[in-house]
Amino acid sequence: MPAIYAVDPRSGVPIYQQIVDQVKRAIALGVLAPGEQLPTVKQLSGELVVNPNTISRAYRELERDGVVDTLPGRGSFVNENGAAEGAKRAVTDVVDQSIITAVREAKSLGVTRDRVAASFQRALENWYPGRSEEDTKP
Repeated sequence: MPAIYAVDPRSGVPIYQQIVDQVKRAIALGVLAPGEQLPTVKQLSGELVVNPNTISRAYRELERDGVVDTLPGRGSFVNENGAAEGAKRAVTDVVDQSIITAVREAKSLGVTRDRVAASFQRALENWYPGRSEEDTKP
């Protein structure tokens, strides 16, 4: 499996959440396929030099979200049945988390709410020029 995991203990985001976000992003991008096995808790703990309990917590969260299935004694696997729905949810979760991270960073730098909103609006206009049909739905 490709090395898709990296953690930053100074990011302000809990390490277990960083792992959850990275797995969801990998699923959304097709890097992790339905049925593919995640690294074992021991493997990932050693690779990231993170407490195994942190990895277990991330995997429990992923299972709770329906993103992975854990089979006792066999490991954790990307959910096959709900992979398409899980991928859609994963995309939404990744986008939401990215926005939260950006807002948290802006706040830590002392940027005002209005300035953040204006920056976000500029980014939307840059990447999504004009109004879409979806924007006009009630």
